[in-house]
Amino acid sequence: MKGISSRLTLTMAGLFLLVVLLFVADLLIGSTRMDAAEVLRSLFGHGTPGGEIIVTQFRLPKAITALIAGAAMSVSGLLMQTLFRNPLAGPDVLGVSSGAGLGVALTVLTLTPLFTLSSGSALQGWGIILAAWAGAGAVMIIIMAVSARMRDIMTVLIIGLLLASAISAVVSLLQYFSNEAMLRTYVIWTMGNLGNISYPQIRALTLSTAAGLIIAFLMVKPLNAMLLGETFSRTVGVKMKSTRAVLLASASILAGSVTAFCGPLAFIGVAVPHIGRLIFGTTDHRTLMPGLALCGSAVLLLSDIISTMPGGGHIIPVNTVTSLTGIPVVLWIILGRNGIGRRF
Repeated sequence: MKGISSRLTLTMAGLFLLVVLLFVADLLIGSTRMDAAEVLRSLFGHGTPGGEIIVTQFRLPKAITALIAGAAMSVSGLLMQTLFRNPLAGPDVLGVSSGAGLGVALTVLTLTPLFTLSSGSALQGWGIILAAWAGAGAVMIIIMAVSARMRDIMTVLIIGLLLASAISAVVSLLQYFSNEAMLRTYVIWTMGNLGNISYPQIRALTLSTAAGLIIAFLMVKPLNAMLLGETFSRTVGVKMKSTRAVLLASASILAGSVTAFCGPLAFIGVAVPHIGRLIFGTTDHRTLMPGLALCGSAVLLLSDIISTMPGGGHIIPVNTVTSLTGIPVVLWIILGRNGIGRRF
């Protein structure tokens, strides 16, 4: 037991150190070349005006957002995979991300042209975030209502997939009838962006994510029981209907908040839980919760560093990087390598 405990401590410490190093690297590396001394001076308000703007208004908020969003999406994916006992479940499965996308589409492609808001205005920025929250929340309420009436959790999963498909069809219709400028704004949002978030928005993201994570950590015992099936869970006193509702609420808060502020971040919620299980060699949520929070932060920080094409003067969508990272992991899950796909 001591050997296992010390190994777990070392693994957690190693992941924490990796996150710290990647966070620092995200500040130092970017599309604009800056030496470490200039970045440090800019961080403490002693750099050039241009350097301070780059570091404090772009790189630092982006790195903080990657830290928070990576942890939130990873834990959200873990909750959904345990709840549905499906290794391919993730934030997109229930249509939560699609609901957020519909809220943004309705705002950007219909309401924004009516009020002729400039694309960079603060009002439009918060409008998009609130619309995404509303869309994700609406889908969450529908899924929770269905979950309360259905005993079979796989039926809820299928309904979530159908709901996501229906939302996708409505969004496609809105895109077809929108003008070019608004369509471009929406498409850019769908690519995922960590760099357009202000400090007040980061505070809001932090609070909502903290609420979702606290709820998730309080549900560790029921989650561990659910790994052995619903029958066992009921015999040890887990109230399945209320537990499902709480887990759906937590996962939706986490995924919906991140999607609202950052846009869709593909494959983080699906792939990282499996990476965490491989690293820690366990399905115990007492270990996986904090471990996956660190893994998710590390993966998204690394993806953000790659997306800036260091020193090249260009930035590619972070969603592209997360997709290219996550697709091999998903293929590995489907092929069932090392039996990881059969642990559910």
